Amino acid sequence: MTRAMSQAVVHLSSVAGSPLLDSSGARLGRVQDVVVRLDGRDALPLVTGLKARIGGRELFVPADRIDRLGVATARTSTTKLNLAQFERRAGEVLLREDVLGHSMINVDTARLVVAREVELTCNEGVWRVAGIDPSLRASLRRLLPRRFRGHQGEHSELVEWTHLEPFVGHVPSARLRLTHRRLARLHAAQIADLVEAASHEEGEEIMNAVAADKELEADIFEELDEEHQIEFLRERSDEQVAAVLGRMESDDAADLLMELDQDRRLPVLERLPPARRIKVKRLLGYNPQTAGGIMNPDFVSVRERSTVEQALEQVRRSDTPPERTQHVVVVDENGRLVGPVSVGALVKASAHEPVGRLGDPNSPSVAPETDVPEVARLMTDYNLTALPVVDGDGRPIGVLTVDDVLELMLPEDWRRRFGLARD
Repeated sequence: MTRAMSQAVVHLSSVAGSPLLDSSGARLGRVQDVVVRLDGRDALPLVTGLKARIGGRELFVPADRIDRLGVATARTSTTKLNLAQFERRAGEVLLREDVLGHSMINVDTARLVVAREVELTCNEGVWRVAGIDPSLRASLRRLLPRRFRGHQGEHSELVEWTHLEPFVGHVPSARLRLTHRRLARLHAAQIADLVEAASHEEGEEIMNAVAADKELEADIFEELDEEHQIEFLRERSDEQVAAVLGRMESDDAADLLMELDQDRRLPVLERLPPARRIKVKRLLGYNPQTAGGIMNPDFVSVRERSTVEQALEQVRRSDTPPERTQHVVVVDENGRLVGPVSVGALVKASAHEPVGRLGDPNSPSVAPETDVPEVARLMTDYNLTALPVVDGDGRPIGVLTVDDVLELMLPEDWRRRFGLARD
């Protein structure tokens, strides 16, 4: 495109559907759509041309043949055009057909927004997509006659394209994919909110995008509500379901296993890694409304005669997730509970001090049969963030954390958060 363009910013709705003129002002046809390259090479998608209807045929007008994009017309740079039949190329998106009116992810706010208008900007003769306008005002503006749809100063509602991740699963181009790189900036709970707010197809696209990061995928499944967990596992094979459960925390894996159709539970359980299978089986033997049913059997245990230095090293070498290693469980020589010790207390203590001296002998523990309200009362009374669960011999078999209890104490629909992730 040349520098002769008279307007640096236009709305897609004022271009798509407008007359296409040649350099002399004679009408050639009508602009149907704006074609952009969306392959990740540019921060702002590059306009590669126009899809136009000329003489009853759908043709491609390349960007270097376009002299001007205006409010009500588009003009070519010549009176003689040798145009090819329009064919969508890999990596290209049609803004009117594929983006306008569709949901997108605002990665900065972790919310779904609808592209009610697309804004194009020109810099040194090159047109690019600047962003979208998700406001209702943009929808109303599209109802106006074309000549009144022009850009009018700055729009506070504009969301810059660099903050957006478009859904492209509906675009017939094998190279286009929702990118995991940008979604990975978000917390698993934020991505779960987006999945719950999205349509099934959009949710599948998000889950497919994060599938390369198996740990993140498992974290997202832990955050999804039961309905969406089952929705996205139903079409997967038993091996694939077991792979997801195998990376989840044992208590969450046990809960999700019980949500599967009954005829799938045993086949999936048998495909879990042996160590995880044993833990999940044990959890399934407890009432889900008791301490045993919500405890996590993954914790760090150290002998009371171990030094602080040895205990910290054990924490470092543990495969237990960091959120589960805020406390270590101290046991005596017979494996019976002495008490929990926070990692903070270990860090502040002398390296050679026995950890048995740091535990609080009056700190409570509960039996697996203890009901959840009693667990909540104890944790509140003693101001605890972690509470050991012990068997009949006083040996620790699991640990309860605050989030385990909150999940059951809050109303059943507390996870219905899809309204919070959609503008």
